[in-house]
Amino acid sequence: MTEILSISDRIRQQAHDLFMKYGLRSVSMDDIATNLGISKKTIYQYYADKDALVGAVVDTIIGYNKSCCEIDQQNADNAVHELFLAIEFMMEMFKSMNGSILFDMQKYHPAAFQKFARHKNDYLYTVIRENIYRGIREDLYRPELKTDILSRYRVESVMLPFNPELYGKLKSSLAEIQEEITIHFLFGLVTPKGYKLILKYQQERQKKLITDAKK
Repeated sequence: MTEILSISDRIRQQAHDLFMKYGLRSVSMDDIATNLGISKKTIYQYYADKDALVGAVVDTIIGYNKSCCEIDQQNADNAVHELFLAIEFMMEMFKSMNGSILFDMQKYHPAAFQKFARHKNDYLYTVIRENIYRGIREDLYRPELKTDILSRYRVESVMLPFNPELYGKLKSSLAEIQEEITIHFLFGLVTPKGYKLILKYQQERQKKLITDAKK
């Protein structure tokens, strides 16, 4: 049983890595098999078709995203800090992600895309809404904010960098676009107290980036 799970996990991980780098449409089952050094027939023993494999990869991504969100909520000193932790997660996740991946998923793997859409519209929406409520309680976000509107807006803005009309016209990476959008959103939420925290975390993050670059 352990061997079966190990092979299944290896296939899913290899598929994930290739999908993230090249997009869904560009990667075939033959490509995955070749990179693993196994036959395509072996893959089909664990995944009925490419749709099933894409769905499994999406399940893994969703699970990882949820665990990271929960850790960020628990470890954050405050609501502003939570969003800076989220930025770190997004920068790591998006730095090597192919910009076509969501477009490919929606067009060629609609069942997997529906899984992702439910995650975005339900779970991510709830996480964002809770962060806004937290920020208001902590006097870091403005109390008059319309939480539901801004939560939906933020959910959709997370997807904006994947829009071909935007991404194709910018030279910046997905990670850079996402960071800029998130910081812009955060500045729109905060009170003067929260504004000072943004500047503090930006300075700390910049110092860390400089230190890491020297290593």
